[in-house]
Amino acid sequence: GARPPAARGAGVRFMGPNCNGMINFVDGFALTSTATITGPRRPSGDIAVISQSGGAGQGNTMWRAQEAGLGISYQVSCGNDADLDLLDYVTFALESSMTRVVLVIAEKITDGAKLRRVAARAAELGKPIVMIKIGRTEAGARAAASHTGAIPGSDAVFAAAARQICILRATDSAELYEAAMLLRGGKLPGGRRAASMSISGGNLVLMAEIGATLGLEFPAYTEQTLAALRPLLPGFMGATNPTDLSAGAIGQKDLFGRVARTVLDDANVDTLVPVVTFAPTADIRATADIAAASSKPVPILWTGKCSDDPALTPAALVAEGHAVYRDVLPCLRAVDHAARYSAFQSRRARPAPQRPAGMDAVAARKLLDGIGAATLTEAQSKALLRHYAPPMTRSILVRDAAPATEAASSIGGPVALKVQSPDIPHKTEAGAIALNIEGIPSVGAAHEAITDSALRYRPGARIEGVLVQEMVTGGTEMLLGITADPTFGPVLTLGFGGIHVEVLRDVAHRLPPITEDDAREALEELRLFPLLRGVRGAPAGDLDALVDAILRFSWLAYDLGDRIAEVDVNPLVVLPQGRGVRVVDALVVTA
Repeated sequence: GARPPAARGAGVRFMGPNCNGMINFVDGFALTSTATITGPRRPSGDIAVISQSGGAGQGNTMWRAQEAGLGISYQVSCGNDADLDLLDYVTFALESSMTRVVLVIAEKITDGAKLRRVAARAAELGKPIVMIKIGRTEAGARAAASHTGAIPGSDAVFAAAARQICILRATDSAELYEAAMLLRGGKLPGGRRAASMSISGGNLVLMAEIGATLGLEFPAYTEQTLAALRPLLPGFMGATNPTDLSAGAIGQKDLFGRVARTVLDDANVDTLVPVVTFAPTADIRATADIAAASSKPVPILWTGKCSDDPALTPAALVAEGHAVYRDVLPCLRAVDHAARYSAFQSRRARPAPQRPAGMDAVAARKLLDGIGAATLTEAQSKALLRHYAPPMTRSILVRDAAPATEAASSIGGPVALKVQSPDIPHKTEAGAIALNIEGIPSVGAAHEAITDSALRYRPGARIEGVLVQEMVTGGTEMLLGITADPTFGPVLTLGFGGIHVEVLRDVAHRLPPITEDDAREALEELRLFPLLRGVRGAPAGDLDALVDAILRFSWLAYDLGDRIAEVDVNPLVVLPQGRGVRVVDALVVTA
């Protein structure tokens, strides 16, 4: 809803309606009604919790985080966002020197441009945002709509956008504060390579197994590390990663510490996860001291308890600033989030997207102004695309059969004929297309046949001519699309064309404009990407030419996003290495 007129006139800002208010632990102020702050006031900490929901924000997340030993700086439950919205509170939390990580539960985010600005500022400040975004499923989207009036865009687009702008997505409240537990320390892993060590072999098997599902690697140690470890480990245990110290390590003074310090020095290790089971205070304190002294992140997996001091608990260590987990999965999910955040911060150092040569946004906009139609014909669509200079098949628009035969002769080889009508966007259903036509008589006959078929399919259709186009043989069919997302505006979609997109839904999304690295990473997300590398003797596709075409489309989306509802290029044929790509078919729908 809009900001109330009376509030606007008086310069007053409103929270809510339908909200549970706010809790400020830094200044000791609360404007809320909740059982989560009964009893002595909790000490403030370095994590902010911002949500539209009261119960999920204050109970599931804030209170549970405090129970786990974490401290909260600010908590906001902002309800339906009639005036101030969720992202306004996130911005306040980010700018506060008291906050290092912001946790968000979002049922609706309607302003994608504002989210991008907030995420960019968070990245600049080095403060991670971890978010639950409701609406992953149709059931979740329906529930969010009934709760907050949310009208969500595509979750696939939101997921891709979140990865691109570095919003770390969580699936439940526990994952939010468990991720914050590690991220607040500010120690970022150099990569996705982990090591673990324990006297419990079973935990290490789980570590390797669950790590693999999250894309975390447990690499072999360097020769230098192996040489240092062999004298420390029992003779029957190999110095593998994860490292099983076996029960033989129990009672050996500082063995755990010496192994941990040796492993942390290994160049192949980005993160160390020591596993503590049931241990005395001295051993637990020694492990915590190693974690505190390390420049690499050291989340501690503590599955048991302190054997000689009941007051020394995981929550007590967390309150001191350590990241302590009770189970393998939450521990490694936090490592995964830290690795993603680290990789994103490394990507931020790359150059900004650069415009490829030969593009003319002014001429493209002028062409759109001149057409005026909602759905462009293929010939008009390609005329628009030419202003962004992706390679296209040769094509000539003709009015009747005689010029069609001349056009086919000048193109040479087999041709396709396609009826051009704003009333027939899908030519195949109308029989308004003929493929692999060769020879003058065949071209004339095909021209007549498809024109008749189009008029039978849609009597009175406006026929603007027939496109005579060269046939492209061989290569891999891809698709490039631009859609208008209700949250983010223009979104670039790429994937494999033909039946693959309908059956496999194998597509990747990006917010324009993008860099060459972004385009290559998007392609590598596709399950069928190995086809472009060449499999079973098939030649590799021309990836450089494909990436260039993707970049050009991303700039088209960026420049003309306010005028375009949809662009569908399917297929874009990727020819073998060195032979480029060709736009074969294109459809543009204006906004």
